[in-house]
Amino acid sequence: MDNALKYHQFEHFTLQSGAIVIGLQLAYRTYGELNQNKDNVVMMPTYYTGGDQCNEPYFGSGRAIDPGKHFIVVPSLFGNGVSSSPSNMVAPFDGPDFPGFTMYDNVQAQFELLQHKFAIEDIALVTGWSMGACQTYHWATMYPDRVHRILPFCGSAKTSPHNYVFLEGVKAALQADGQWQQGRYTSPPEKGLRAFGRVYAGWAYSQAFYREHRYKELGFDSIEALLADWEADHLTWDANDLLAMLWTWQQSDISNNSIYNGDFRLALESIQAKTILMPCSTDLYFTPQDNFLEARHIAGAEVRVFNSINGHCAVSPRRPAQGFMEFFDQAVHDLLF
Repeated sequence: MDNALKYHQFEHFTLQSGAIVIGLQLAYRTYGELNQNKDNVVMMPTYYTGGDQCNEPYFGSGRAIDPGKHFIVVPSLFGNGVSSSPSNMVAPFDGPDFPGFTMYDNVQAQFELLQHKFAIEDIALVTGWSMGACQTYHWATMYPDRVHRILPFCGSAKTSPHNYVFLEGVKAALQADGQWQQGRYTSPPEKGLRAFGRVYAGWAYSQAFYREHRYKELGFDSIEALLADWEADHLTWDANDLLAMLWTWQQSDISNNSIYNGDFRLALESIQAKTILMPCSTDLYFTPQDNFLEARHIAGAEVRVFNSINGHCAVSPRRPAQGFMEFFDQAVHDLLF
């Protein structure tokens, strides 16, 4: 089984904005084998600050998503430092001049990968966390006759105004660093990256998580230790990469394209896939209410709320809340079998 990192090259790729990017590369990994009928494909797009191997904890031998049964494709989000990103492109697309990639652009590139590299037409399941979930919704609306099942968890079909404002806050914290220099920094804006991580940590978990000292269950003896960990994590990222992905997140809207022309309800109604939406009960920016509102317009959709006080990070592959993987596997099983 070859799950090595690979790249699909686009000589010219036209974005929704009309910009044409030359030399675009989509990084991806595959796990398992494509069967003869090509009907065992599971797409798992990556999430914000997710690397090319970030989704591996969500599947495995004997799990509901099993490389022994499924052909799992994990495409890296543009901007994540593995696929084409501000940090690895050359002029005129490098640094702050990196063009804005929408979710639509990402999914279109992923679809072209499947067609050109593997001649895949139909997808058994698309699933993902956070921005991976947002891409899942886009898969279901951009290719409704090809996607048979979806399981977005802790995500939404459209970035809410409140979610947008949260992202403006972490962005402002980063850009307040004098070293930022409008993205043309000569050394990493470390103060801004540290501030970004600290502000983000307040949103990633719930109020009850902090009140009940749940951070100790994650191995941190104090809130300061948790915040220091978030600082250290964000110091490993290129600031322009973080902001490129953040822009993609802010623009997320399944109806903002030439297919639906801004008709959000029509976009939801177009979903033909068997659907389970899976929010966390205490997620502060992808709220269960968003998913219940969406489900009203998706035929046969079910909302399964994972109850945890760990907020958005309850379903993180790095430190999932107790019971989540079993909850996730049951939902996958119910969709596939």
